[in-house]
Amino acid sequence: MEHKLSDILLLTICAVISGAEGWEDIEDFGETHLDFLKQYGDFENGIPVHDTIARVVSCISPSKFHECFINWMRDCHTSDDKDVIAIDGKTLRHSYDKSRRKGAIHVISAFSTMHSLVIGQIRTDEKSNEITAIPELLNMLDIKGKIITTDAMGCQKDIA
Repeated sequence: MEHKLSDILLLTICAVISGAEGWEDIEDFGETHLDFLKQYGDFENGIPVHDTIARVVSCISPSKFHECFINWMRDCHTSDDKDVIAIDGKTLRHSYDKSRRKGAIHVISAFSTMHSLVIGQIRTDEKSNEITAIPELLNMLDIKGKIITTDAMGCQKDIA
């Protein structure tokens, strides 16, 4: 059975945003929310099985996907000089798995207050790496003329 790549990506992104933690969770999300998903995708052959989702997603380069996603976000919204971009680091809830010795995930996000939307995000190994990650995040974004806010962690000479 064939499925469109765009449908698989839409399903995966929506499911993960909603808390799905594995391929079967993504498939279950799709079955439960098929009517919603059909508003934005075709899903002509229904929801793909979890093995298909895993196989397709595993072929996608995470760094290329991230780059495409950032470019897509840039194209989807316009911003002017009145936009305030808030930079902040967070540790994602439930991302620590003691049984697998998997540490918590830390991310730095750029939030557009004009659009109430995260316009960029980058993962760091540890909370202390925010200082090096913030410039990398800012380089990915179009911040010319924007007001940028950050907490004390971002108040470094190299960042300013």
